[in-house]
Amino acid sequence: MAAMFRLQGKGASPGTAFGQIYLAVDVEETFLSPTDPSAEHAILSDAVQGSIAALRELAARSSTESASILEFQIEMLLDPEITEMAARRIGTGDGAALAWVTALDNYIAGFEQSDNEAVRARAADLFDIKSRVLAAMTGKPVADFPVGFVFVGKDISPSVFLAHDWSSGGGIVLFQGSAASHVSMLARAKSVPMVIETGTFNIAGEEKLLLDGGTGSVVLHPSDEELRQALSTRLSMRPIANEAEAPCSTKLRTADGAEISLSINVNDLSDIIGIDHAGIEGIGLLRTEFLMSSAADIANEDRQYGIYRQVLEWAGQKPVTIRMLDLGGDKPVPDRDGTSFLGLRGIRLLLARPEFLRIQARALLRSAVHGNLKVMLPMVTLPSELEKTVTIFREELTLLQRRRISHRMPPIGIMVEVPATAIMLDTFGAAEFFSFGTNDLVQYLTAAARDNAAVADIYTHAAPAIFRLLEHTVHIAATLGAPVSVCGDMAGEPEYIPALLRCGLRHFSLAPAQLAVIRSQITQLNADGTMAVEK
Repeated sequence: MAAMFRLQGKGASPGTAFGQIYLAVDVEETFLSPTDPSAEHAILSDAVQGSIAALRELAARSSTESASILEFQIEMLLDPEITEMAARRIGTGDGAALAWVTALDNYIAGFEQSDNEAVRARAADLFDIKSRVLAAMTGKPVADFPVGFVFVGKDISPSVFLAHDWSSGGGIVLFQGSAASHVSMLARAKSVPMVIETGTFNIAGEEKLLLDGGTGSVVLHPSDEELRQALSTRLSMRPIANEAEAPCSTKLRTADGAEISLSINVNDLSDIIGIDHAGIEGIGLLRTEFLMSSAADIANEDRQYGIYRQVLEWAGQKPVTIRMLDLGGDKPVPDRDGTSFLGLRGIRLLLARPEFLRIQARALLRSAVHGNLKVMLPMVTLPSELEKTVTIFREELTLLQRRRISHRMPPIGIMVEVPATAIMLDTFGAAEFFSFGTNDLVQYLTAAARDNAAVADIYTHAAPAIFRLLEHTVHIAATLGAPVSVCGDMAGEPEYIPALLRCGLRHFSLAPAQLAVIRSQITQLNADGTMAVEK
C-alpha cells in the first residue's frame, strides 16, 4: 500500500470529502484548416449564439444566485469586443477555433495578471466561456465528471459546477483557484468541500483522496485512522438526518441558563427549502441584492414585493429582517462603472440613486402586512443617512395611503459594519435595532480587504481588536435599549462563538447549514464563553 501523503492548500469551502479522484487534464486543442473567411465568421457566430442559448437554459433551472453568475457569462458573450478580437484574427487567415482560442487566451491573461483579487477570480468565468464556445465549434460537449468523485485540476468552471450533481457528495481540489471566485462562492452556498492553491501534484487516476475544506489539507492514501477521524468530524458537524427534521426548539440556552436566539441568513429562496421555521428565531438577514439578477429586477416593484411576501408568509409571525440593496464594492451597480469598497456603497448609493430606494421602500411597505418585517439599512455611517431614509419611507407610505394600497411601517434598524458607526453608536438612537456585519467591520477596522489573499493573515489575526470593539458597542446598545444581533460570518464559525458570547451577544444569525454545529456548541458553553464543567 502506498504511503500516506499530505498536501497543504487553502480552505475555500468547509467540510470533508473522501472519494475517487477525477483528474481534469488540459485537452489538447486541435484546429481544422480554415475555409473562406465568411464561413469561419459564420462558425464563430453560430458557436457564440449556441453557447448563449445553452447558458440561458442552464440559468433557467438554477437558483437566483447561481443564475446571476451565468448571466455574467452571457453578458460577456454578448459584448462585441470579445468576438471582434476573434473576428480580426479570422481576417488575418486564422480559422474560427484558433482565432477564438488565441483571442480569449490573451484576454484571460490580462485578468490573471491583475493586482485585484476579485478581477483575477473572474478569469475562471472567461476560461469557461472559451471552453464552451470551442466545444460548440468542434461538436464536443462540455465535459461533466462522475457523481461522488473529487474533482482535481487547475480550475473548475462555474457552468461545470452548476451542471454537476453534488447530491451524492464529492469535493473539489484546485492547483490554483481563488476564494473570491464564483465557483468558491457556489461551493460554500451548496456546502461542497473545496480546497484551493495546493500547487500541482502528480496522482494516478485510480487513487482516492481525502480533503478538508476548513483547514485546506489534502491527503493522498489516507490511513484508516485518518479516515475514522474525518468521518467522526463530519458526523459530529452534520445535522440529524436533515436540519428540517431535527427535533429542536427555538429556545436555546447556554449551560448556565442564558437564553440564546439563532436566526438564519438567506441569500436565495432555495436556502429556506427544507428548513422548519419553528426551530429558529426567524430570518436575521435577507440579502436582497442576491435576489435581483438584473437592473430590471431592481426597478420592478411588483417583483420585489412578490419575493418579500413569499418569504414573510413562509416565516409566519417569526421576524424577517430584510436588508435593503447593498450594492457597490464587489457587487455590480446597474448603469454605473465599478465602485470601490470605500466609495458609494449600500445606503450611500441608495441615497445617491433615490429611485432605487423609493422602489424598494414601496415594495417593503406593501409586503409588511404579510408578516413580521424588519428593515435593515446597509453601510450606515452617519445618523443623517438613517434619518433621510426614514423620511423617504414615510413619504412613500403617504403615497400608498392616497392610492389605498395596503401597507405597514416596519421597524427600521441598521447594519453596524463601519467602525465609526460602532464607536458612535450612541448617536443612532433613532435606529430600532442593530445588527453587526462582521465581514465588513473586520475589513474596515484592519484596512485589509476580505477578498485579497495577500492580506488574509491580517484579516484573520485581528479578531481581538474586533471583539474589543464589539464589547464596547454592545454596551452602548444596551444603554439605548435597542436589540442587537450579529449576522456576519463570525456568527457561524465555532472558533469565534466563545468570544462573541463574552462580548454580550445573545442573538446569532448564520447560514442554515451551520445551525446544528453552533446550536450544539452553545449548549456546552457558559454565557461568558467558557466551557461548562461536566458534572
